[in-house]
Amino acid sequence: MSNKTTRDEIIEAADDLFYQQGYEHTSFADIADVVKISRGNFYHHFKSKDEILDAVIDKRLADRQAMLQRWEIEGKTAEDRIRSFIDILIVNGDKIKRYGCPIGTLTSELAKLNHTAQADANRLFALFRTWLRRQFVALGRQADADMLAMHLLARSQGIATLSNAFQDEEFVRQEVEQMYGWLRSCAAGTTPDESKRADT
Repeated sequence: MSNKTTRDEIIEAADDLFYQQGYEHTSFADIADVVKISRGNFYHHFKSKDEILDAVIDKRLADRQAMLQRWEIEGKTAEDRIRSFIDILIVNGDKIKRYGCPIGTLTSELAKLNHTAQADANRLFALFRTWLRRQFVALGRQADADMLAMHLLARSQGIATLSNAFQDEEFVRQEVEQMYGWLRSCAAGTTPDESKRADT
């Protein structure tokens, strides 16, 4: 038996619809249809779409925090844990190809709308940035841990965007392999660019 409440079901449906259709193009009726509840029952739980958005952002934060905690447990080394982040592009490849990155698309849409929840949505990126920075510190890259974390975030977002644009799975696989190589270089104490400079 499911322990989900009606409120939980509304948030889960809204999370999916905001990702697939966008926040602006998702209505109360769309969400109510998925959950199969009346509008009256719906308004008992949420008075506005902005309230639902706040709950969806909180859910995404909680989900990502749980995922990061799982990676902490499963990853024996910092390199293993960072690879788990890179692997998202493969594990969630079908969804990313169809809808883009759920975090990137939401923050971009809210920025265009100049929505007051934009700063809250940005906490999702900040969560990954902080976690990745900690992993790079554990990898022995204290001096440039934040730069490396931001580079990895930026590259993964670019790959997700181009995957959505071109629908090219081979491109994603090639990019992921290159990111693995870059990560190995970071673990060895250099990055590919630094290696090239050292050879000249």
